Amino acid sequence: MARINLLPWREELRKRQQREFGYMIAAGVALSLLLITLAHILIQGWIGGQIERNDLLKREIVLLDEKIKEIRELEKVKGNLISRMEVIQQLQTSRPQIVHLFDEIINVLPDGSYVTELTQEGTAVTLKGRAQSNARVSALMRGIDKSQWLTKPSLDEIASSERGNTGLFTFKLKMEQTSPKAEEKEQ
Repeated sequence: MARINLLPWREELRKRQQREFGYMIAAGVALSLLLITLAHILIQGWIGGQIERNDLLKREIVLLDEKIKEIRELEKVKGNLISRMEVIQQLQTSRPQIVHLFDEIINVLPDGSYVTELTQEGTAVTLKGRAQSNARVSALMRGIDKSQWLTKPSLDEIASSERGNTGLFTFKLKMEQTSPKAEEKEQ
């Protein structure tokens, strides 16, 4: 029988299989690297898109913050204007009250007495004056009680005037100014 040496053939087959295996490993590694690179590019694209959206949102937030500041400033201006309008309306409604105050003081002031000083803070009115007797001051207080525009008379002091021997009494009287319309609204 002839002896056939199969070792070189087997060795060639093994080397060829090892080469093919090496190529397959190299192709697998290359394919894996390609897939990893593509995945990396895709993920970086997503991250870049999200960063752009975040930047857009930040810019819009800054614009909205500026608009909110403008709105708050406008609200402050609006509040100031409204308060000014309310003051003007109060002045408009109280404008005739000073006329009524002087008119009522003239009407309730009895003969033999006169006013030396009149001060008003809000609705509180302080009246200083001189009268011939205590009875004249009492008549003044009764007149205030009957008045529609004046209420709550309160005598702070009454004294005899010694200077000049005029015989007049000095008095200080406090009262409240009111409006008949305000009383009707309360009822």
